[in-house]
Amino acid sequence: MSKPCLLLVDDEERILRSLAMLFRAHYDVVATTDGVEALKVVRSRPVHVVVSDQRMPAITGVDLLRQIRDHSPRTMRILLTGYADLAAVEASVNDGEIFRFLEKPWDALKLQDAVAQAADIAHAEFAEPIRVAPPPEAIVAARVLVLDEDPSTAMLVRGLLPPSCAITIATTVEAALARLGEAEHAVILAELKHGSDDVIGALKLLKQANPHTLAIACSSLRDGRLLIDLINQGQVFRFLPKPLGRELLRRALTAALDRHAQLAHDPQRARRHAVEAPREVSLPSRVMDYFRRIRENARQKAAS
Repeated sequence: MSKPCLLLVDDEERILRSLAMLFRAHYDVVATTDGVEALKVVRSRPVHVVVSDQRMPAITGVDLLRQIRDHSPRTMRILLTGYADLAAVEASVNDGEIFRFLEKPWDALKLQDAVAQAADIAHAEFAEPIRVAPPPEAIVAARVLVLDEDPSTAMLVRGLLPPSCAITIATTVEAALARLGEAEHAVILAELKHGSDDVIGALKLLKQANPHTLAIACSSLRDGRLLIDLINQGQVFRFLPKPLGRELLRRALTAALDRHAQLAHDPQRARRHAVEAPREVSLPSRVMDYFRRIRENARQKAAS
C-alpha cells in the first residue's frame, strides 16, 4: 500500500526540515514554504493531511486551510503555530474547520498521533465514492437544542429556523443531557460562562458519545486556551462571540444542520470528528448516566 501524502507548510526552512525528518519514514512528504505552491500541490494530487503554520508572509494558515478545504474537503487539516492568538483560534474553527490545533514547540508524539489519526481518516475517505447530497427535508426536520439561561437566545434561534425544526430549550447541563438522551438532536448551541466547567466537560464528552451532534459554542469569554481544548477534545463546530449576531448565528446553524444531514446520509464521515481523549472531566454520576444513554441511542440508530 502506498504511503499517505502529508503536505507540510511553514515559511521557516528549519521547521520544515525538522517536520520532514519526523514523518518521512511513514509518509510521502511534500514540504513547501509557499502557500500558493501548497494549493498547487492539493490541486494536482490527493493529499491526505496538511499541517500548516499560521503566521506566514503571503497567506495565513487559516486562509490556506480554508482554501484547501474548499478544493479538497477530504484532506484533513492541522494548524501548527507558535502564536495562539484568539482571532486565529476562532478562525481555525469557523473558517478552516480544522481537525487539530497544535502549538509550537510541538510534542513529537502528540503531533505524530494527530497526523496518524488524520491520515487513517483521510485514507478511508479517499477510498470511498463521493456520495450525493442529502435531501433538503433531512435538514428542515432536525432538532436543535439551546443550552442558555438567557431566553433571548432561544427566541433568536427560533426566528432563524423553519417551523419544521424542533427547538428544545434547557438552562442546565443536566436538563440538556436529559433531552439529548430522549431524542437525537442535530445541533446543540451552548453558552460558555465563567465557572462553566460542567458545560465545557459536557461538550467534550458529547462528541465521544454521539459524533453526529454538532456543537456550536457561544460566549462573551475571550479565552483562546479554552477554545483550543474544545477544538481538540470536543470538535466544536463553530464558536460565536456574545452578544450573538443574527447573521453569524444563521450561517452557523445552517452549516451545522447541513453537516448533520451529511453525517446522517453518510455515517462514515463522523470519523472526521474524532476527538482527543479529554483531560479528566468531573461530572456527577447521574450526569454521566445521560452520556451512557446518549451513546446507546446513537449505537442503536447506527445499527438500524
